[in-house]
Amino acid sequence: MALAQFQVLLVAGALATMVVAAMYLPGVARVFLIAQSAHWSLSYVARPAVLLWVQPQPNFGDNVPDPRLADYGYDQGIALVLKPVVFGLWVYAGLVVAYAVWTRLRPAAASGVSEKMGGAAYFAGNPVFTQTLFLLYGIGTLGRLAAIASGSTGSAGELESPNPILNLVSILATLGAIGSIVFFRSSSARTTALVVGALTCGELLWTATVQSKTPIMGAALAIAVRFAMTGWTRAKVAGVLSITGIAVGAFGWLQSLKTTASAKSQAALVDSQYPAVVKPFLSILRRFDLLEAATDAWYVGPHSWLTPGQVVQHALQSLVPTQLLGAEKFRSGAAWAEQVRGSSVDMSTVQVSLAEGNISEGYVLGGYAGVALGVTFTFVMLIVWIHSLYSRYIAMAVLGLALIEVPVLFERGILGTVETLGKNLQAVVLAWLAYLVVGEYRRRVDEITRAPIPPGETRTAQWV
Repeated sequence: MALAQFQVLLVAGALATMVVAAMYLPGVARVFLIAQSAHWSLSYVARPAVLLWVQPQPNFGDNVPDPRLADYGYDQGIALVLKPVVFGLWVYAGLVVAYAVWTRLRPAAASGVSEKMGGAAYFAGNPVFTQTLFLLYGIGTLGRLAAIASGSTGSAGELESPNPILNLVSILATLGAIGSIVFFRSSSARTTALVVGALTCGELLWTATVQSKTPIMGAALAIAVRFAMTGWTRAKVAGVLSITGIAVGAFGWLQSLKTTASAKSQAALVDSQYPAVVKPFLSILRRFDLLEAATDAWYVGPHSWLTPGQVVQHALQSLVPTQLLGAEKFRSGAAWAEQVRGSSVDMSTVQVSLAEGNISEGYVLGGYAGVALGVTFTFVMLIVWIHSLYSRYIAMAVLGLALIEVPVLFERGILGTVETLGKNLQAVVLAWLAYLVVGEYRRRVDEITRAPIPPGETRTAQWV
């Protein structure tokens, strides 16, 4: 077991290096890198540590113990599975350190970028953009309510949304909530707290409804991004940590409200093999399954999935709308479940879309060279994501907000990231059109209010 523990320590060391390097970068970059470290630590540190400590037996309804690792032996299995992970995370940590050093040692070239990344974004407090976000949230909330009423909410891992139109409309609520949390500004601290708190509670309820960790994770990350733009204080740090803790605890509680009595008793029996200190975190720990993807990659081996030409083809097709493409797009998560995990697990009766992770995807595509390429792609996309939130272009800003909500740079590879970008392009176009409509409406209202009132007429007459 010493070898497995050593691998876990190497992973923890790479993540700690990322955190230390992130502290030398401006606000938003720091937040994103710390968020990545926290996300990967749950999959690659916390979960292996629990497995090595408890040595749990696989049971139906409990995905924390992997039957493949249990059969092979947790100590030897985890040590082998984590080898590509250790390599990939240290390559990524090296990129982060190099970027931090470049930023610190080249003030003439990077000072403008650093000041921008650590200061206010272009659309922060913009009344037109803020009203657009509220409009999107209102429309999207109606879509969410319609989805609940019609039973079309879907859930994490589904191949297709039960109602694609309602799904697209619901995405607008996500953009509106995340965007308002990040960019809403008010002179009243009470108003700001009420708006941010209400939106966060709404995302927490939605995360329980769709049984996915993504909405509340996006809201928590959006709050951290907001504080990075407005400036950190001890109270804000304590607030983010408190919200994160409450979200983790409330997630399991909200899930239990939707569970029948028989299911609760079965879950209690499954959880009985875990220590009391671990049980409160099982519901959220089960949602971080990148260790399973790493196990998939280890079983199938390198150079065993797609050719480089197929990867390029599928990535380009993902950016084209299905209506224009005229064919069904390649779904990397579903293909991973069927072709990669299906090589070592019976998936014949299960249809699900899985998060493969950049390291696992890179390993099955090209071995350790593929791992290096996969983490480099994630790092480049991270830099683009950081700068998009400060962009003066509405499409880039909205796309940056979409990436806050959809954790592709935490748990997807090249194919999954490009696929998600393609899905969000339609929502970006709708948000851009809404921004134009709100801007034109405000312009006309301003023209009317600024126009002189002819003698004998009132302001209301001009509206007619």
